Amino acid sequence: MTSPDPGRTLIESGFGVAGSMTSAAATVVYSPADAALQLDERFTACLRELADDLATGVLPRREAARAGAALAFAVEHGITLSRRDRTVRSDGFFAERAGGRVAARELGEGVLLAARTSSDDRRVRHLGCLLAEVVVSPDVDAALAERALLAARDLTWRQLALLAAVGRRERSPLPLTPVPVDPRAWSAWGALEDLTGLQLLGLLDPPVAAPRPGGSAQPRLRPADLRLTRRGVLLHRLLALDFVRADDVDAALAALG
Repeated sequence: MTSPDPGRTLIESGFGVAGSMTSAAATVVYSPADAALQLDERFTACLRELADDLATGVLPRREAARAGAALAFAVEHGITLSRRDRTVRSDGFFAERAGGRVAARELGEGVLLAARTSSDDRRVRHLGCLLAEVVVSPDVDAALAERALLAARDLTWRQLALLAAVGRRERSPLPLTPVPVDPRAWSAWGALEDLTGLQLLGLLDPPVAAPRPGGSAQPRLRPADLRLTRRGVLLHRLLALDFVRADDVDAALAALG
Protein backbone atom coordinates (compact mmCIF):
# COMPACT_ATOMS: atom_id res chain seq x y z
CA MET A 1 0.00 0.00 0.00
CA THR A 2 1.29 3.46 -0.90
CA SER A 3 2.05 5.71 2.09
CA PRO A 4 -0.05 8.90 2.19
CA ASP A 5 3.14 10.73 3.11
CA PRO A 6 6.06 9.54 0.94
CA GLY A 7 8.26 12.22 2.53
CA ARG A 8 7.57 10.75 5.95
CA THR A 9 8.54 7.34 4.63
CA LEU A 10 11.77 8.86 3.29
CA ILE A 11 12.74 10.20 6.72
CA GLU A 12 11.88 6.90 8.38
CA SER A 13 13.99 5.07 5.77
CA GLY A 14 17.04 6.65 7.42
CA PHE A 15 16.74 4.08 10.24
CA GLY A 16 19.81 2.18 9.06
CA VAL A 17 21.95 5.32 9.33
CA ALA A 18 20.36 7.33 12.14
CA GLY A 19 18.65 4.63 14.19
CA SER A 20 15.21 4.61 15.79
CA MET A 21 15.09 8.40 16.23
CA THR A 22 14.02 8.69 12.58
CA SER A 23 10.45 7.75 13.53
CA ALA A 24 10.23 10.50 16.15
CA ALA A 25 11.81 12.99 13.73
CA ALA A 26 9.25 12.10 11.07
CA THR A 27 6.47 12.71 13.59
CA VAL A 28 7.87 16.17 14.37
CA VAL A 29 7.82 17.03 10.65
CA TYR A 30 4.54 15.40 9.59
CA SER A 31 2.42 15.17 12.77
CA PRO A 32 3.70 17.97 15.02
CA ALA A 33 0.54 17.86 17.17
CA ASP A 34 1.43 14.26 18.09
CA ALA A 35 5.09 14.99 18.82
CA ALA A 36 6.46 15.48 22.32
CA LEU A 37 8.72 18.24 21.00
CA GLN A 38 8.26 20.76 18.22
CA LEU A 39 10.36 22.85 15.88
CA ASP A 40 9.64 26.31 14.55
CA GLU A 41 6.94 25.93 11.90
CA ARG A 42 9.07 27.63 9.22
CA PHE A 43 11.84 25.09 9.68
CA THR A 44 9.36 22.20 9.88
CA ALA A 45 7.67 23.31 6.65
CA CYS A 46 11.04 23.58 4.92
CA LEU A 47 12.02 20.05 5.98
CA ARG A 48 8.65 18.72 4.87
CA GLU A 49 8.98 20.31 1.44
CA LEU A 50 12.49 18.90 1.05
CA ALA A 51 11.35 15.41 2.00
CA ASP A 52 8.26 15.55 -0.23
CA ASP A 53 10.22 16.75 -3.24
CA LEU A 54 12.91 14.11 -2.90
CA ALA A 55 10.36 11.35 -2.28
CA THR A 56 8.70 11.96 -5.66
CA GLY A 57 11.74 10.51 -7.45
CA VAL A 58 13.27 7.05 -7.45
CA LEU A 59 16.45 6.87 -5.38
CA PRO A 60 18.82 3.98 -4.73
CA ARG A 61 18.04 2.51 -1.31
CA ARG A 62 21.21 3.73 0.39
CA GLU A 63 20.90 7.23 -1.05
CA ALA A 64 17.34 7.46 0.25
CA ALA A 65 18.48 6.24 3.66
CA ARG A 66 21.23 8.85 3.87
CA ALA A 67 18.89 11.63 2.78
CA GLY A 68 16.25 10.56 5.29
CA ALA A 69 18.85 10.34 8.03
CA ALA A 70 20.17 13.83 7.22
CA LEU A 71 16.66 15.24 7.60
CA ALA A 72 16.20 13.35 10.87
CA PHE A 73 19.51 14.64 12.22
CA ALA A 74 18.49 18.18 11.23
CA VAL A 75 15.32 17.72 13.30
CA GLU A 76 17.24 16.28 16.25
CA HIS A 77 19.84 19.04 16.26
CA GLY A 78 17.22 21.71 15.67
CA ILE A 79 15.39 20.62 18.83
CA THR A 80 18.67 20.57 20.77
CA LEU A 81 19.39 24.14 19.65
CA SER A 82 15.88 25.33 20.54
CA ARG A 83 16.40 23.99 24.05
CA ARG A 84 19.43 26.26 24.25
CA ASP A 85 17.20 29.21 23.36
CA ARG A 86 18.65 29.53 19.88
CA THR A 87 15.69 30.67 17.83
CA VAL A 88 15.11 30.33 14.10
CA ARG A 89 16.31 33.41 12.23
CA SER A 90 13.86 36.06 11.07
CA ASP A 91 16.00 37.81 8.46
CA GLY A 92 14.28 36.49 5.35
CA PHE A 93 16.18 33.20 5.15
CA PHE A 94 12.84 31.40 4.68
CA ALA A 95 11.27 34.08 2.47
CA GLU A 96 10.67 33.57 -1.23
CA ARG A 97 12.87 35.75 -3.44
CA ALA A 98 12.90 36.49 -7.15
CA GLY A 99 12.38 33.37 -9.22
CA GLY A 100 10.78 31.52 -6.31
CA ARG A 101 14.14 30.97 -4.62
CA VAL A 102 14.22 30.32 -0.88
CA ALA A 103 17.64 30.33 0.78
CA ALA A 104 16.71 27.72 3.40
CA ARG A 105 15.45 25.31 0.75
CA GLU A 106 18.45 25.80 -1.50
CA LEU A 107 20.78 25.03 1.39
CA GLY A 108 18.65 22.03 2.33
CA GLU A 109 18.82 20.69 -1.21
CA GLY A 110 22.60 21.02 -1.16
CA VAL A 111 22.79 19.24 2.20
CA LEU A 112 20.66 16.34 0.95
CA LEU A 113 22.71 15.99 -2.22
CA ALA A 114 25.91 15.89 -0.16
CA ALA A 115 24.37 13.33 2.21
CA ARG A 116 23.14 11.10 -0.62
CA THR A 117 26.59 10.94 -2.22
CA SER A 118 28.58 10.64 1.01
CA SER A 119 31.07 7.78 0.97
CA ASP A 120 30.89 7.47 4.79
CA ASP A 121 27.58 7.38 6.65
CA ARG A 122 29.15 9.04 9.68
CA ARG A 123 29.33 12.31 7.77
CA VAL A 124 25.53 12.38 7.33
CA ARG A 125 24.82 13.44 10.90
CA HIS A 126 27.03 16.47 10.60
CA LEU A 127 25.54 17.50 7.27
CA GLY A 128 22.10 17.48 8.88
CA CYS A 129 23.50 19.48 11.79
CA LEU A 130 24.84 22.08 9.36
CA LEU A 131 21.33 22.79 8.09
CA ALA A 132 19.98 23.14 11.63
CA GLU A 133 22.87 25.37 12.69
CA VAL A 134 22.52 27.76 9.76
CA VAL A 135 18.79 28.30 10.29
CA VAL A 136 19.51 29.64 13.80
CA SER A 137 22.63 31.61 12.80
CA PRO A 138 21.78 35.04 11.34
CA ASP A 139 25.51 35.82 11.23
CA VAL A 140 25.90 33.18 8.49
CA ASP A 141 24.41 34.37 5.20
CA ALA A 142 23.38 32.07 2.35
CA ALA A 143 26.63 32.55 0.44
CA LEU A 144 28.76 31.71 3.48
CA ALA A 145 26.61 28.68 4.26
CA GLU A 146 27.09 27.45 0.69
CA ARG A 147 30.86 27.94 0.99
CA ALA A 148 30.90 25.96 4.24
CA LEU A 149 28.86 23.14 2.70
CA LEU A 150 31.14 22.93 -0.34
CA ALA A 151 34.19 22.74 1.93
CA ALA A 152 32.60 20.10 4.16
CA ARG A 153 31.54 17.97 1.19
CA ASP A 154 35.14 17.54 0.05
CA LEU A 155 36.60 16.54 3.42
CA THR A 156 37.18 12.92 4.38
CA TRP A 157 35.76 11.52 7.60
CA ARG A 158 39.25 11.38 9.08
CA GLN A 159 39.73 15.07 8.29
CA LEU A 160 36.50 15.88 10.11
CA ALA A 161 37.69 13.79 13.06
CA LEU A 162 41.02 15.69 13.08
CA LEU A 163 39.16 19.01 13.09
CA ALA A 164 37.08 17.69 15.98
CA ALA A 165 40.25 16.71 17.83
CA VAL A 166 41.78 20.17 17.49
CA GLY A 167 38.48 21.82 18.41
CA ARG A 168 38.39 20.01 21.77
CA ARG A 169 42.07 20.49 22.57
CA GLU A 170 41.28 22.45 25.75
CA ARG A 171 39.29 19.51 27.13
CA SER A 172 41.36 16.70 25.63
CA PRO A 173 45.03 17.66 25.17
CA LEU A 174 46.60 16.61 21.89
CA PRO A 175 49.70 14.37 21.66
CA LEU A 176 53.15 15.93 22.05
CA THR A 177 54.85 13.29 19.91
CA PRO A 178 56.00 14.79 16.58
CA VAL A 179 54.18 13.70 13.42
CA PRO A 180 56.45 11.57 11.16
CA VAL A 181 57.81 13.56 8.22
CA ASP A 182 57.83 10.70 5.72
CA PRO A 183 56.10 7.66 7.24
CA ARG A 184 56.74 4.36 5.50
CA ALA A 185 53.40 2.73 6.34
CA TRP A 186 50.67 3.63 3.86
CA SER A 187 48.10 4.16 6.61
CA ALA A 188 50.27 6.73 8.38
CA TRP A 189 51.14 8.38 5.06
CA GLY A 190 47.44 8.72 4.23
CA ALA A 191 46.71 10.25 7.64
CA LEU A 192 49.52 12.76 7.11
CA GLU A 193 48.06 13.62 3.70
CA ASP A 194 44.71 14.32 5.38
CA LEU A 195 46.39 16.58 7.96
CA THR A 196 48.40 18.41 5.31
CA GLY A 197 45.22 18.88 3.28
CA LEU A 198 43.56 20.62 6.23
CA GLN A 199 46.54 22.96 6.53
CA LEU A 200 46.58 23.73 2.81
CA LEU A 201 42.84 24.51 2.92
CA GLY A 202 43.47 27.04 5.66
CA LEU A 203 41.49 25.10 8.26
CA LEU A 204 44.40 24.42 10.61
CA ASP A 205 47.39 26.42 11.79
CA PRO A 206 50.31 26.36 11.58
CA PRO A 207 50.42 26.30 7.76
CA VAL A 208 52.57 23.78 5.94
CA ALA A 209 56.18 24.80 6.58
CA ALA A 210 58.11 26.19 3.61
CA PRO A 211 61.62 24.79 3.00
CA ARG A 212 64.33 26.79 4.73
CA PRO A 213 67.26 28.32 2.80
CA GLY A 214 70.21 25.96 2.73
CA GLY A 215 68.03 22.97 3.51
CA SER A 216 68.25 23.36 7.31
CA ALA A 217 65.91 21.15 9.28
CA GLN A 218 62.40 22.34 10.14
CA PRO A 219 60.99 21.89 13.62
CA ARG A 220 58.77 18.82 13.54
CA LEU A 221 55.03 19.39 13.84
CA ARG A 222 53.29 17.99 16.90
CA PRO A 223 49.50 17.54 17.10
CA ALA A 224 49.64 19.74 20.21
CA ASP A 225 50.83 22.63 17.99
CA LEU A 226 47.65 22.60 15.90
CA ARG A 227 44.99 25.29 16.14
CA LEU A 228 41.74 25.92 14.28
CA THR A 229 41.90 28.89 11.94
CA ARG A 230 38.86 31.11 11.51
CA ARG A 231 37.74 28.87 8.61
CA GLY A 232 38.26 25.86 10.84
CA VAL A 233 36.22 27.39 13.65
CA LEU A 234 33.33 28.02 11.26
CA LEU A 235 33.27 24.45 9.95
CA HIS A 236 33.68 23.02 13.45
CA ARG A 237 30.68 25.06 14.60
CA LEU A 238 28.34 24.49 11.64
CA LEU A 239 29.06 20.76 11.41
CA ALA A 240 28.66 20.35 15.19
CA LEU A 241 31.94 18.45 15.36
CA ASP A 242 31.74 18.33 19.14
CA PHE A 243 29.46 15.35 18.50
CA VAL A 244 32.19 13.28 16.81
CA ARG A 245 32.72 10.21 18.97
CA ALA A 246 35.85 10.08 21.09
CA ASP A 247 36.92 6.74 19.57
CA ASP A 248 36.83 8.25 16.06
CA VAL A 249 38.95 11.17 17.24
CA ASP A 250 41.42 8.82 18.93
CA ALA A 251 41.64 6.67 15.79
CA ALA A 252 42.39 9.70 13.59
CA LEU A 253 45.18 10.85 15.93
CA ALA A 254 46.59 7.35 16.27
CA ALA A 255 46.78 7.02 12.49
CA LEU A 256 49.26 9.90 12.39
CA GLY A 257 51.77 7.60 14.02
